[in-house]
Amino acid sequence: MADLSEPAVVRRLVDRLGFSAGGGALAAAQRRGFDAIAVSLLHPSGADAGVAATPAPDVPLLPRPAKGAGGRPDAAALKAWRKELREQQATLAIWWLDRLVAAAQPTRERLTWFWHGHFATSVQKVRSASLMLGQNETMRRLGAGDFGTLAHAMIVDPAMLIWLDGNDNTAAAPNENLAREYMELFGLGHGNYTEGDVREAARALTGWKVDRATGTARLRPRLHDDGAKTVLGTTADLDADGFVTVVLDRPASAEFVASRLWARLVSADTPPSPDLRDTLLSAYGPGRDVTALLAAMVASEPFRATGTSLVKQPVEWLVGLCRSLGVRPSALAAGQRKRLLAGLRGMGQLPFRPPSVGGWPAAGGWLTTAAALARMNTARLVVAAADPVGLAGSSAKTRADDVRRLLGVDRFSSRTANAIAQVADQPAAAVAIGAVSPEYTVSA
Repeated sequence: MADLSEPAVVRRLVDRLGFSAGGGALAAAQRRGFDAIAVSLLHPSGADAGVAATPAPDVPLLPRPAKGAGGRPDAAALKAWRKELREQQATLAIWWLDRLVAAAQPTRERLTWFWHGHFATSVQKVRSASLMLGQNETMRRLGAGDFGTLAHAMIVDPAMLIWLDGNDNTAAAPNENLAREYMELFGLGHGNYTEGDVREAARALTGWKVDRATGTARLRPRLHDDGAKTVLGTTADLDADGFVTVVLDRPASAEFVASRLWARLVSADTPPSPDLRDTLLSAYGPGRDVTALLAAMVASEPFRATGTSLVKQPVEWLVGLCRSLGVRPSALAAGQRKRLLAGLRGMGQLPFRPPSVGGWPAAGGWLTTAAALARMNTARLVVAAADPVGLAGSSAKTRADDVRRLLGVDRFSSRTANAIAQVADQPAAAVAIGAVSPEYTVSA
C-alpha cells in the first residue's frame, strides 16, 4: 500500500481523533503539519471554550411513580413520568451532539464516544437520563488516561449495574450477566475465559445495589458472597475491584483493548502486524495509558497508508457535517431537533441508545438503502440550517471543488463531481450531495 499525501494524512488524523473538519479549519491544520496537530489533539492545553459553552443539562432523577392500593402506579402519573423521561432523553442526546460539535479540542469527546460504544449502555433499559449522564461524565473524565481506572469505575457504575442486571446479583441468587459481558466485551474478548470463570466472577460481583432516589450505587455486605472464588486462575475472596484487577492482569486484556481502539480508529479490516502489535502494547504499558496507545497508533505506518478507510458512524458523520457548516444542534427549532434525532434513528444510531451490550456495528453495516435515505434527509436539514451555506465567493463553474474544500474531502470521484454539477446553480443542494457522497461518508 502507498502512503497518503501529507495533507491527506492530516485530514485523516483530524477525522479519526476528532470529528472531521472542513474549510479553513482543515486548511489551517494542514499548514501546521501532522506532528503538531497530533500533539495538540492528544495533549490539549488550556480551557476548551466549546466545552464551556455546552454545560451538561439539568436532568434530575425521575423516580418511578409509587404503586397505589391496587399494586400499580396511577395511570396518569405513569404517563406523565414516561413523557418526562422521553423529554429528558431527547435533551441529553441533543446536548451531547452539541458538545461534540462545539468542542475545540475534540479528542476527549471522541474518546468518550468510543467508550460509550465499548461499555455500551442504553437508556432504554436504564430509564434514567441522569444515570446515563453520570456514566458519560465518568467516561469523559477517565477515558484518556489509565484504562484500569475507567474499568474499575464501570464495574460499579449505576447505569451499568441496571443495564447488565448487576443490581439483581445477590449471594442467594447470583446473576451472571455483568460478569460474562464484562469479560467478553469490555476486558478480555471471546475465548479468554470459561463458564466456570463466569460463575465465580458473578459471585464476586454480588451485593451491589442502585438507589434510584439518589442515583448512587453501594455494596450491601449482607447480599455479597464473601467466600473464596477462583477466577481466571486466581483464588481469593474476590470482590468487584478484585475481579477487575484479575481481568486486567491477563495479557489478553491489553491486546483486546488495543485491538478495539485500532478497529475503530485505524482499520476494521487489517489488524496490526505482530511487530506493530508489540509496539502498541509497549506504549499502553503497565499503566494502561490510552493516550500513549493512541499516539503509537497514529505514528504507525498503517495510519499513513492507503487502504485503511473507515465508514463513518452516523453520529460521527453528522457531527463532522455540523462542524464544517457551523450548525449547532441546540440552535435548531424544536421540530428540527426532533427531525435530527429521527434522522439518526433512521441511520441506526442514537446517542445513549446502543442496540445491545455489543454496541453499534462497524464498516458496511451503516451503508443500507434505508440509511442512505435518512442520511440525505438529515443532510438537507443541516444544510438548510446553515446560514449561509459556506460557499461565499463560489461560482457554479467551481462548485464541486468548492464543496470538496468546504467539507474537507481530498477528492471527489467523477461520479460525485458530475452529480454536484447537475445542481451547480443550487449551492445548498450541491453541499447536501457532497455530504452523502462516498468520499465524505467514508474516512479514507
